[in-house]
Amino acid sequence: MKNKAVFLDRDGVINKDYGYVHRVEDFEVYPQVFPALRKLQEAGFKLFIVTNQSGIAVGYYTEEDFKKVTDYMLLLFDKEGIKIEKVYYCPHHPEGIIPELTKKCDCRKPESGMIKQAIKEFNIDPKKSFLIGDKETDIQAAHREGIKAALVKTGQGKKYVNQTSADYIAEDILDAVENFILKSA
Repeated sequence: MKNKAVFLDRDGVINKDYGYVHRVEDFEVYPQVFPALRKLQEAGFKLFIVTNQSGIAVGYYTEEDFKKVTDYMLLLFDKEGIKIEKVYYCPHHPEGIIPELTKKCDCRKPESGMIKQAIKEFNIDPKKSFLIGDKETDIQAAHREGIKAALVKTGQGKKYVNQTSADYIAEDILDAVENFILKSA
């Protein structure tokens, strides 16, 4: 049987987005995240993070910096009893300064490469899955794979409220979980 999943953007959905968050001391989780993810986990969803990290390609921070923040985030989730199956990230940008990362790729949202990879690796049913993001590129990536998507007003979400193709517009991650995902599943 195929698994159902929720794909989560990171900056602006899980943590406050100060722009290119790459230091543990700047990683501030929204308070609604832990109860929201617990509810999803209890409902049988596998949880994934899919995040564009173009700051690596443009030289704002290193892949090592990103991995330190990721390890810290996963430790916080672990302490709360929340299991993230895998963190997928795209370090590319067409206008980067790191030669091997300066390219157009199929993983940078709005492309759906990260989601497609998770679907394949974890036997995910897109029809039973959801994405929560704060940018229209997140929504587009989900829709490319036939996944329903919620736009949250946290992070950069308010910029996209009047021009989104999202299936649901939420105040925050908890609203998306309680009033969209759990009611639609």
